[in-house]
Amino acid sequence: MKIIAIEEHVLPDEVKHAWNTIPGADDGTLGLNPGVIGERLADLGEQRLALMDETGVDIQVLSLTTPGLNNLGHRGIDLARRANDLLVGAVAANPSRFQAMAVLPSAEADAAALELRRSVKDLGCKGAVLFGRVGDKNLDHPIFEPTFACAAELNVPLLIHPQIPPRSVRDSYYAGFGAPIDLALSTFALGWHFEAGIQFVRLILGGVFDRYPKLQVILGHWGELVLFYLERLVMLDRVSKLQRPFIDYIRNNLYLTASGMFSAAYLQRAIDAVGSDRILFSTDYPYQYRPGGEARRFVEGLALNAADKAKFAHRNWERLIGGGGQDLAATGPGRP
Repeated sequence: MKIIAIEEHVLPDEVKHAWNTIPGADDGTLGLNPGVIGERLADLGEQRLALMDETGVDIQVLSLTTPGLNNLGHRGIDLARRANDLLVGAVAANPSRFQAMAVLPSAEADAAALELRRSVKDLGCKGAVLFGRVGDKNLDHPIFEPTFACAAELNVPLLIHPQIPPRSVRDSYYAGFGAPIDLALSTFALGWHFEAGIQFVRLILGGVFDRYPKLQVILGHWGELVLFYLERLVMLDRVSKLQRPFIDYIRNNLYLTASGMFSAAYLQRAIDAVGSDRILFSTDYPYQYRPGGEARRFVEGLALNAADKAKFAHRNWERLIGGGGQDLAATGPGRP
């Protein structure tokens, strides 16, 4: 069984330097990348490949970790080009093991769309990662419209990666327990997932999918809490005046990925919500990396039929990107 992990992160030294030296660039989450995590984020060679083999992943789809380039303003334009060139260089060095999702200079609307087009058409990226808000501008703000239009035209997916909530929200809801706990609570414990889920809901309510009905968006962590409140969210139909019922956007514009949350119960919930054709595998490397072949053991041990297991492991991703991963994956390291 070939396994493609579609949300696997990197942090190039140049981006890390920008976060450390440009005022306001680091939103507080750079502190989540110490020690071995930072080393694994920076590595795009033998160490990463060895750990992929150890956990049973054939292909990683590389993407920049949070907060991306959202806080860099116009300085993100050149850095996005260099970061995407670096990612694609890693793919070129190991084409049977890596693919890439582009990072965009989202603070600059037209430049972001241009970089998405360049990354897909010229570099072969499979889509792009969005990190939610730019300042106080949520994903339904017009600043993102060129990106959505371009992604819809190119027929490539956009992954919404969590970012830390605004400072006012953190101070109100996630503070008071000391710096390490406050940061954890506002990011990987809970805050990230409310933030990303709300951004997706805003896309629906803002009419983005009415304007671009074929646009496909990916949410990690089994839907960033949205998945578990569909019974309530569908009640928005009473007031939203959207072109379609809320549930239709979930079933036609959303893919869900695991992000290293290896839960058979959550997987079944995802299948119940969006169907077996819209589930994707990912490990959230290196944040959720666990040794002992756990990625492969989780996939192979699922109580799914062979067809659905293969969809989850690789076929849905290959179909979503137009089969672009199939020829590369065929030469993977001894996998059928």
